[in-house]
Amino acid sequence: MVARSLAGLLTLFLPFTAQAVPIGNSTIEARALGNGVPLRIIPLGASIVYGQASTDGNGFRAHLRASLTGPRGNLVNMVGSRKSGTMLDNDVEGWPGFRVDQVHVKATSPNGGPVARFKPNVILINAGTNDALQSHSLNDIGRRMESMLIDLWNRSPRAVILLSTLIINRKPEIERNVITINAQYRTLARRLRREGRHIVLVEMHCDPNAPTAHDMADTIHPNDSGYKKMADLWYRGMLEASGRGWLQPPETVEGLPDDGTA
Repeated sequence: MVARSLAGLLTLFLPFTAQAVPIGNSTIEARALGNGVPLRIIPLGASIVYGQASTDGNGFRAHLRASLTGPRGNLVNMVGSRKSGTMLDNDVEGWPGFRVDQVHVKATSPNGGPVARFKPNVILINAGTNDALQSHSLNDIGRRMESMLIDLWNRSPRAVILLSTLIINRKPEIERNVITINAQYRTLARRLRREGRHIVLVEMHCDPNAPTAHDMADTIHPNDSGYKKMADLWYRGMLEASGRGWLQPPETVEGLPDDGTA
């Protein structure tokens, strides 16, 4: 039933040409998104975004990129100030150990930071795990996340933001913090959507296809199967952004190609 309902939902967000991509227990027809606009994607966050504990260092990025490109998909350029993993297009803005406020600084400083430099039209955010690990001002994390999101939109106004809830943590005391954070992220995303912002909440915790305890390399980071599940959920978020007409052509940046492997 879950697979059938998921496949039905996803057909709402599928413009353009197709290829088969499995998501959870279903297979959908993946297509070039946003009428084929180039996707300039900045993966933003901490160690999970960086790909820590994956065997190749790519984390979710290589799987997601493959789903988006395919034989007749979009041109994709992953951007960021760092590199991680064996994939060719391995740019990333992942900072292991960083809290939301610290990720915010890295994304926007100095001189506007990598978001202003690269002008992505897609920003993937998975951040807050280190706030959970440190029990850092948890009741205020929604405000800190909102502050970062507004700054990101100010620096790249065409961007659609995909905000991920945090994945599970195998330590019960940290998992309680994760649950507290995720509740604020869901509330924040709903409010920003009502205000007209282009934001998609990507449910990485409660979704039936999210990483489980069997998909964890340690208490914090996914293993390869967990990262693959994250990639599939990011892709589903991209489908929603496309279906809502939110994928705009990225701003021209001199010297920056549309294809990150070119």
